[in-house]
Amino acid sequence: MTLEDIKKIGVIGAGVMGTGVAQRFAQYGYEIILVDVAENILESSKKTIERNVMFHNMMNKEKLDQKAIIERIHTQTSYQALEDADIIIENIPEIIEQKLNVYEQLTNITKEECFYLVNTSCIPIKRIADVVKQPEKVIGVHFMNPVPLQNFAEVIKTSLISEGSLNLISEFLKQVKIDCTAVNDSPGFVSNRLSHLFMNEAANLVMEGIATPEQVDMIFTRGFHHEIGPLYTADLIGIDTVVNSLDVLYECYKEDKYKCSQYMRDMVENGELGRKTGKGFFKY
Repeated sequence: MTLEDIKKIGVIGAGVMGTGVAQRFAQYGYEIILVDVAENILESSKKTIERNVMFHNMMNKEKLDQKAIIERIHTQTSYQALEDADIIIENIPEIIEQKLNVYEQLTNITKEECFYLVNTSCIPIKRIADVVKQPEKVIGVHFMNPVPLQNFAEVIKTSLISEGSLNLISEFLKQVKIDCTAVNDSPGFVSNRLSHLFMNEAANLVMEGIATPEQVDMIFTRGFHHEIGPLYTADLIGIDTVVNSLDVLYECYKEDKYKCSQYMRDMVENGELGRKTGKGFFKY
């Protein structure tokens, strides 16, 4: 497969990340097949994209063609619609059993040339590659949130990926103005082995009454000059996703530093998942 051959992108999962991925690639002219389990989820995703594009056009001189972007995104509830996709970008929740089930189905549907881009926070890419017929076509691409605005991704390579395939995916990302760096496969990779420790300990500080969420994030933004703090980041990702990712890290490493904060588990139990529910560490 060459860069010119890549025309149709399958995007699995119409949550926060999948919606952002679909929007980003549709903005640059790719045909998108967006797949999720229910029509109402897909409809909500397209409405979110419409709002995002409208807001972009209000705030920027360079305007996007909202109608053309939406027309490039085709929604489906069946994986069978991905049979002629050139690349599939999967964005379902960070639950290994669910991910493996998806790939076990996809490997019997997609064409042999299709690449699988696993957008995961912590799950080792090799575990996904082990269940498909073409493991050399599986590569991790950890997009940063929000995808339409972030111009960088962490690419995760297994030992099966050739240099040619790695270069192809890198060039593919550059087509939508996303730079990347490729790291070796490992649970949590680089970004989340670090960022989830920050989020987890920040939640513990709030639980212990040492600081408010505002104070914790202020130390990061004003003291360390980070663009956003760890608790706002957790809200943006989704507290449930952070909890699932920490559980994966703890299962893989068996180290106490990855034990999920009880404060975040309680937030999930109470439905306080961050921006997507209107309340997390902050209110929206």
